[in-house]
Amino acid sequence: MLAHGPLLKLADNLLWVQGAIPGMSLKRCMVVVRLNDGKLVIHNGIALGAAEMTELERFGTPAFLLVPNGGHRLDAPAYKERYPALRVLTPKGSRERVEQVIEVDGSYEDFPHTDVLRLETLNGVGAAEGALIAQSNDGTSVILNDCMFNMDRKRDPLGFLFTTVFGSAPGPRVSRLAKLIFIKDKPALRAEFERLAALPNLVRVIVAHENVASGQDARAALLQAATYL
Repeated sequence: MLAHGPLLKLADNLLWVQGAIPGMSLKRCMVVVRLNDGKLVIHNGIALGAAEMTELERFGTPAFLLVPNGGHRLDAPAYKERYPALRVLTPKGSRERVEQVIEVDGSYEDFPHTDVLRLETLNGVGAAEGALIAQSNDGTSVILNDCMFNMDRKRDPLGFLFTTVFGSAPGPRVSRLAKLIFIKDKPALRAEFERLAALPNLVRVIVAHENVASGQDARAALLQAATYL
């Protein structure tokens, strides 16, 4: 288990936590969505300490583990070991890499969409990433992964390489590395960001690294990221 922060409650049915990445100053983020029946959907699972895992279990029953791409599979096996009944889902284009470390039960299209949460596979990324659209008491949240970053530049050597040389920071943007590795159609992904920015009652955008864009900044963050495509 790596270092991590506290579980924070962003809305009535949303938990969020930041955790460390081995050998880097960057932080990764996990989101937990509670459905109306009390089942939990865990996006980008981060292994937590005993107290935080107990808090998670008080929040609801872990039922789905979403592995958002092949680079975000670090703690997926630990979650499956703790909760053997978890259904593991990943975007179709990432399944091969994810299955190198954990058995996958299906793709995002196999998720039983509800009024609280729907999963989408994004256009323009070779089916390798998706988006979660979550409804809470305060509005709509969009949850993304590596197709959009929202963090500050880092000063350590690896952090500098990732955030400055690879163009992952500062602020809401699409990184140079993502455009090289998995973004296949920039206009298509730009259209997706613009579509998500137009969702009614959008109150937050959550990404895998690092900052949450809330309130009026949520729509602006998506539109700013779209300008990098």
